Amino acid sequence: MDPVLDSAVIDSVVIGAGQAGLSASYHLSRRGISHLVLDANTTPGGAWQHRWDALTMHDVHRVADLPDAPVPPAVGPERANSFVPAYFADYEATHALPVVRPVVVRAVREADGLLRVESDDGRSWLTRTVVNASGTWRRPFVPRYPGAETFAGEQLHTVEYPGPQHFRGQRVVVVGGGASAVQFLGALRPVTDTLWVTRREPVWRTEPFDPEAGSAAVAMVAERVRQGLPPRSVVSVTGLMLREQEREAERLGAYERRPMFDRIEADGVRWDDPLDDLPAFEPVDVILWATGFRPDVSHLAPLHLRTPAGGIQLDADGTTAVADRRVQLVGYGPSASTIGANRAGRFAARGVARVLAAASSPAPH
Repeated sequence: MDPVLDSAVIDSVVIGAGQAGLSASYHLSRRGISHLVLDANTTPGGAWQHRWDALTMHDVHRVADLPDAPVPPAVGPERANSFVPAYFADYEATHALPVVRPVVVRAVREADGLLRVESDDGRSWLTRTVVNASGTWRRPFVPRYPGAETFAGEQLHTVEYPGPQHFRGQRVVVVGGGASAVQFLGALRPVTDTLWVTRREPVWRTEPFDPEAGSAAVAMVAERVRQGLPPRSVVSVTGLMLREQEREAERLGAYERRPMFDRIEADGVRWDDPLDDLPAFEPVDVILWATGFRPDVSHLAPLHLRTPAGGIQLDADGTTAVADRRVQLVGYGPSASTIGANRAGRFAARGVARVLAAASSPAPH
């Protein structure tokens, strides 16, 4: 579809067409709210289309249903980077969602009581509200460590992960204490030698992760964003669990963790004060940074939404920016999971409707 530029005012612009963006668009459509969805990708699928070929639906923890559209059954060997995008593409078409792509949003600015959404190719849209669903995929985080520039081997973030066979015959140090590090070790250790390092001692969950536990974990993350603190991942409060496909890696010692190294050298990593008579130096061929992502919200900087603590404070509904109620954030903080993203899409549409209703109400005399 051809976007309406500048002269027309849209009720809402959704930035991003992943799980959260599609959910928000669905609920905006149900409320009859005119909107566009601007997606940086050339094809449907959100971040799923960029995942590695070796990731199958058998390996995926779970893909939550989009509103009014259950995920079709997967036998198991289907590649996640084609299965899920096909599901998203069918959803966009079935519900006639107004997605415009590719559009990379550069900035969102104040424009005389409205918001101007500007793209990197010079296009712009005037809107009364914004639903930010840009996720995290374009903001991989790699910490700085002394000597990283001297490393002669391969360094890559999980966003570039090519699958386990790429590393066969090499020694890989996996850096990070989250669920992705656990999954990568599970895939890598049966085919090559690995070393696991984390900044903090991993916390393993032994009891079942039921809906009540999930709600409690999401509530803890939500409390951080209500205080304006940078969000943490849900897994940081739930703890780590091993799946059946990771048991072989466990048997091979993949999850015997070492503290974070202090420096990187040309052919390995070094600790200044190693513990328990462990070697001060470990030779490695590859550093795999499973160090997560940061929220992709730099385009919102002109609106000055961040608190002094560094986060974007959200209202009790979990989506409305306290600093500017015209802005909804989905896929941020407590709604970063696919399940939370669906709920957030519904709440964001409700928040948009409140802003529009307030703007159309006659001013009190």
